[in-house]
Amino acid sequence: MSRARPLLTAERMRAAEQAAIDGGTSVEQLMERAGAALAEAAFRFAGPLPTLILCGPGNNGGDGYVSARHLAARGVQVRVAALEDSQSNAAKWARSEWAGDVEALSDETKSAPLLIVALFGTGLKRGLDTTINQRLLRLFDEAMIRVACDVPSGAASDSGACLSDVPQFDLTVTFGALKPAHRLYPAMHRCGRVVLADIGIDGSSDWHEIAAPRFPVLEPGGHKYSRGLVHALAGKMPGAIALAAKAAAHSGAGYVRVSTSRPIDGLPSAIVQIDTAEVNDERIGCLLVGPGLGDIPQVLTLALTSHAPKVIDADGITYLGDPERLKGQDAIITPHEGEFKRLFGDIGGTKPERALKAAHRSGAVVVFKGPDTLVASPDGRLGFAPPAPAWLATAGTGDVLSGMIAALRARGMPAFEAASAGVWLHGRAAELAGPGMIADDLAEAIPAAIADL
Repeated sequence: MSRARPLLTAERMRAAEQAAIDGGTSVEQLMERAGAALAEAAFRFAGPLPTLILCGPGNNGGDGYVSARHLAARGVQVRVAALEDSQSNAAKWARSEWAGDVEALSDETKSAPLLIVALFGTGLKRGLDTTINQRLLRLFDEAMIRVACDVPSGAASDSGACLSDVPQFDLTVTFGALKPAHRLYPAMHRCGRVVLADIGIDGSSDWHEIAAPRFPVLEPGGHKYSRGLVHALAGKMPGAIALAAKAAAHSGAGYVRVSTSRPIDGLPSAIVQIDTAEVNDERIGCLLVGPGLGDIPQVLTLALTSHAPKVIDADGITYLGDPERLKGQDAIITPHEGEFKRLFGDIGGTKPERALKAAHRSGAVVVFKGPDTLVASPDGRLGFAPPAPAWLATAGTGDVLSGMIAALRARGMPAFEAASAGVWLHGRAAELAGPGMIADDLAEAIPAAIADL
């Protein structure tokens, strides 16, 4: 079972490093550990290929000099090209410990089969100079394997924005904790495989990468209601709620029923269709509303009279109107960018900051969907989804996600944990369903994804 890996912003990473320094670890010791880890990861990934390391003037460049020394000690043919002289004391120390030559990074610099880029790290606030960026791209194209030190140079650590033309790396080696850029679009898709190295700092955080979940144990004496009743409210487009209900059933709910005035074709026989909306049935583990709702806002109003935990998606989010309506509702909402803006307006900040503001304002757990899905809790916890297949971007997959989360909430998982588990399982089911999948295939792949656990 994988463990949740912490994430730290640049500011919190500096604070963690300072705490380690205050505890008796020098900056040079931290740099030595980081550079050694970079060399180890690159060597394991690429083998003893001739290597060019690009070093910047700051501590990111210092990590590069240390990695050069460690790779050379393994017998690797290493060259170092510097953007400019080292500026920080630790970087100057690292350069002084490198016994090889240091060439100036220029238009004449020749690439190598393995390229390690240690130009700029988490402190980058603006894009690379055009000339530097062009040199980087040329060397990048000529290399076979490309490794980034900490974050891809040109990417903003906290927002995931690409401040200049950031190429696609094969491997990114980071230290102490993941950074938001490793899990935020578009930078996350420039990182390649991300390796997290322990350098002896406390990376604990309320922000983390969502890991493979632990599901509630099935009690031998359990029954369909103890395993969780998901009650779904249908609207004008029955196909969407059918997908959500099917996903809930496949995600382990003991009983799934759909309130609908018209029979829905194609639902599995195990899903009960009823023509009443018993939203205050005390046996309901989770109420699901929104998928396929259409222009029937009164269905949402009815759902909000229920005391049951609830998942609100799609049109249900649109008809909320005011986030304050979610206060005290024990709700999970699953907006994409457009729905998020309609409900919360233009909240300033990075995507993580916006998600947390929305959760705090509404009192709901917010699953902020996209190529970089986040799960935000009102108490400040924030989960970053691991990279999911691009083929999830197809109609109906959001309905499947809402059904999965509803089932896990009905089974007794707390709201934040249920939402996080649903997001992880959604991505894994998509991997198993494959590139040609449609939403129906995604729902069918859920049992296999659970069996993997």
